[in-house]
Amino acid sequence: MNNALKNIMVMMLGLMAAALSGCSSVAAGPELPQAPTVSVREGPGEDYLIGPLDQLTVFVWRNPELGAKVQVRPDGRITTPLITDMPAVGKTPTMLAQDIKLQLSQYINDPIVSVIVNEFAGTTSQQVRIVGATEKPASIPYRANMTVLDAMIAVGGLSEYAAGNKARLIRHNKGTGAQKEYLLRLGDLLKRGDSKANVLLEPGDVIIIPESMF
Repeated sequence: MNNALKNIMVMMLGLMAAALSGCSSVAAGPELPQAPTVSVREGPGEDYLIGPLDQLTVFVWRNPELGAKVQVRPDGRITTPLITDMPAVGKTPTMLAQDIKLQLSQYINDPIVSVIVNEFAGTTSQQVRIVGATEKPASIPYRANMTVLDAMIAVGGLSEYAAGNKARLIRHNKGTGAQKEYLLRLGDLLKRGDSKANVLLEPGDVIIIPESMF
């Protein structure tokens, strides 16, 4: 084998190694800080906002015939006895109870109204959405102190062909309206048990998991 042929083979081997290295490496990008294994201080999250398809119980003290169990319609409204098409989406249960009280005050004196959320869907801004190479992509209601591990458990983990360490988290800044992407190491978290790859989530986060090319 002459020197020219040897040089060509060395170059080809080098290019193949570089290509394989590029496929297996994780793209550079900002990462979020590690979530604590156990929360130092548990506390309530943001006030819950009623979303489409939430199941509600409206209770009117001493006037049970004016209460109802209702589902929020896709258009964001509910209907109860004496009240038609009351907007509900985007309100806290307390706010909705006050609005219902105001409407019922036309018919009874000083009604006492409570609204109970029985099944939660939440608004889009209070959901965490997981899409891509996972067992069951879904939108799940955010809960206080929720981590990416909690979200992945809820959707059954990664699919067989997921490129977990190339996953991204998209976060919307409510104050500025800006959108930012962060790198997630889901492969390290779920397959290697690396707790450092677990991060806290925020309402409205979107997790995107690509498929591996190999």
